[in-house]
Amino acid sequence: MNSVADVWDNVLQQLKRDLSETTIATWFDELEAVDIRGNVFILHCANDFKKGYIESLFMKNIKASLHDIFSTDFEVRILDDNAFAEFQGGGQKKQSDRFTSDEFTFETFVVGPSNKLAYAASVAVAEHPAQNYNPLLIYGDSGLGKTHLIYAIANVIKKNDSHAKIAYVKGDDLTNELVAAIQAGPNKTAEMREKYRQADLLLVDDVQFIAGKKQTQEEFFHTFNNLYESGRQIVLTSDRPPSEMTQLEDRLRTRFEWGLLVDVAPPDFETRLAIVKNKAALLGLDLPDKISVYIAENVTANVRQLEGTINKIMAFKDLLGNDTDEETVTRAIQDMLKRSNEYIPSPEAILEYICKYYGLDEAVIRGQQRVRDAVAARQIAMYLIRSMTNLSLDDIGKQFDNRDHSTVLYSIKQVEKQMKKDPAFAETVKEIKTNINSKR
Repeated sequence: MNSVADVWDNVLQQLKRDLSETTIATWFDELEAVDIRGNVFILHCANDFKKGYIESLFMKNIKASLHDIFSTDFEVRILDDNAFAEFQGGGQKKQSDRFTSDEFTFETFVVGPSNKLAYAASVAVAEHPAQNYNPLLIYGDSGLGKTHLIYAIANVIKKNDSHAKIAYVKGDDLTNELVAAIQAGPNKTAEMREKYRQADLLLVDDVQFIAGKKQTQEEFFHTFNNLYESGRQIVLTSDRPPSEMTQLEDRLRTRFEWGLLVDVAPPDFETRLAIVKNKAALLGLDLPDKISVYIAENVTANVRQLEGTINKIMAFKDLLGNDTDEETVTRAIQDMLKRSNEYIPSPEAILEYICKYYGLDEAVIRGQQRVRDAVAARQIAMYLIRSMTNLSLDDIGKQFDNRDHSTVLYSIKQVEKQMKKDPAFAETVKEIKTNINSKR
């Protein structure tokens, strides 16, 4: 393991305090940590457009995150391909290297009740591609091991057949790549199609991002058919099942459901403890049982946060010479606790955001006015308070001028009904929810 890469994982976790997950997924996905030299943190970005955008808009966020981790100021350099090749002495790390590394394998994946079926299905696909579960779609929240599993599938297939062609792409990158290919002309478009349609294994991470992108869906539909009909394996990941991708074309939704859908959920305590011990062992970190239990008890949201905590402890040890004592662990864990996905916003926080979103006074949303915008905002507020907090229907009613539970239930059902029949409305509700979570 590269401790510099581990530090970068922690920086990304820190950035989630100020930036939305969509922003991070869109702009930071092609950044790779290269080295730390003195107080200079060096990154590589192959995409010149993204490099320039990050340098102009997000550099202060990266520096602030590094300061939070190490309590000292860092300069940040982002290398383009030429500068990176020179830095590396002419060599570059390839995406395919991840498929043959020892980091993302089935052996390093910790299995528990929350991911047992997804693990078993992934092993079956790796050992017998395109024979049983094609496509395989693994869904669940961010940071629960979906990408680890698809890399592990690729790892096994590559070991069994060194000549196997493996294509990996993120859903949002597929759209960007298609736009760039169309702008470059027919030859580039044909080259892009050839890359994906000649693959023995196609891996698409976060496929939900193609929903609503008409041209991308059209292109992917034909690529999917080509691969499926020629007996090649397709593996997809997403943050939700196809039935909840409201802007996904029916013909793609149907095809995604042809094979096997499996979910991954947040790990239970025993699995979290095993992940902590496994990660520490991989890093050669001697972590006392008491501290392992403390981490597993307090960092509960996802695997990525557990690993990030261990990475941060390791970074303290490697870069600052800190011992693995209780003070170091507490320092490493405190930000993870603040950013836990188990964050529960208060009704007041939900109402505050909805007021800003609709440009309405809080008294109007809480009160009895029946104007159209007020009714819509009020119903969405009730729906989100019900889905995002532990409040009962009666308690929610008290937030809205003491309405009774039947009125609250009616409002929630109205929102659910509207979300099913109106994709744009469903996306609005999801956007509001995402933005409320990003305020944590």
